[in-house]
Amino acid sequence: MDRRLPAGQGFRAVLRAHHDTGVHRRGQQLRTRDRRRHRCLRRHLGAGPGRGRRSADRSPGAGRAGLRQPLAAETLDHRVTGTAQVVVIGGGQAGLAAGYCLRRAGLDFVILDAQAQPGGAWSHGWDSLRLFSPARHSLLPGWPMPPYPGPGYPTAGHVVEYLAAYEKRYALPIRRAETVTAVSHDGTRFAVSTDTGKWSAEAVVSATGTWWRPFLPLMPGGFTGRRLHTVDYRGPEEFAGQDVVVVGGGNSGAQIAADLAGVANLTWVTRRPPRYLPDHIDGKALFDVATRRRQALETGQADTAGVAGLGDIVAVPSVREARDAGLLRRREMFARLDSDGPVWTDGTRRHADAVIWCTGFRPSLGHLAPLRLRTTRGRIPTEGTRAVAEPRLHLLGYGDWTGPASATIIGVGMTARAAVDDLEAGGGRRAIL
Repeated sequence: MDRRLPAGQGFRAVLRAHHDTGVHRRGQQLRTRDRRRHRCLRRHLGAGPGRGRRSADRSPGAGRAGLRQPLAAETLDHRVTGTAQVVVIGGGQAGLAAGYCLRRAGLDFVILDAQAQPGGAWSHGWDSLRLFSPARHSLLPGWPMPPYPGPGYPTAGHVVEYLAAYEKRYALPIRRAETVTAVSHDGTRFAVSTDTGKWSAEAVVSATGTWWRPFLPLMPGGFTGRRLHTVDYRGPEEFAGQDVVVVGGGNSGAQIAADLAGVANLTWVTRRPPRYLPDHIDGKALFDVATRRRQALETGQADTAGVAGLGDIVAVPSVREARDAGLLRRREMFARLDSDGPVWTDGTRRHADAVIWCTGFRPSLGHLAPLRLRTTRGRIPTEGTRAVAEPRLHLLGYGDWTGPASATIIGVGMTARAAVDDLEAGGGRRAIL
């Protein structure tokens, strides 16, 4: 049966259809034609005590070998005590995945998010931003994303609605508009300082992502036009008829260039010729490739180069259409920006009203600076998700260096489970909780 609804009926209608078609509740008993999926759904969609792997209402820390029982004060409301076994920093997709796994493990935790609304970075993307994959391949642990009711892959707005519904579904303890400013040692615990107070935790999961730290390369010259980064771009309308330079040969650069093609006078600049992935490759395939690479490296096999070996740009429909229409004509990188626009090494010049830098991001890890764990490359050495020099700290969702495809919705669940399992086990060292 086709469970998709016509466009315009909204996320809530899709949500109802997702539950009501083929799945019937009677108490806590569920029935479905797909028995394999039935078992997964029953385990994760509100199974009562004793069903599934762990009971959701299990007392925090009960019976776990690597955990200690929380102090009586720690069982009080987080708003009063400021104390938890685990503090998760960031309430986007990685933070929610961590929260789900911590809840299933029966740990006492809180999620601190600087954003006032749900959705993480997805609520800040450009208007035409979409997933690389169908909804069925874009799921956080426990609950699949409901089908997108419109044509094509799910939009950023659909993802935001899914994330908002997810955190409500599992009643995750999220404190919004609370920005973590520093994490430091406080005896055997962590002190997590925020702009509204201080938290005490035995372990920290950092899930702040990269969106909040855009990378802008240094470029000589005195350009007087508009300078923007991917994070500043919303749509092509404001650039209609203008001379616009887009810099970057990755997914953001290709998608924004395709968005502007035919609307603005586009110049697309990349350091090397664009490398498109095969047209049939989507996010699910990329996750599988990244996972196989990690497994190969862990077993001493040759490095397959993973996703980077296939290409840099996923040929989503908008990019494919612009490419095939000849609208994505690339130029080599310019040498400098003068007041009027880019200048190439051969002296060629081009006027620009705006330059949009799609030059990527860096991990947003400034709050961890007091721990002095970062290397000269700005990363924290990890074993899986665990910081090598601080086993009570885990990093989620920053890229392949914190787990295969961990910066994607489909990939972050696996690394979140591994992080929580490691916390329960004591991180391979002493029991840490």
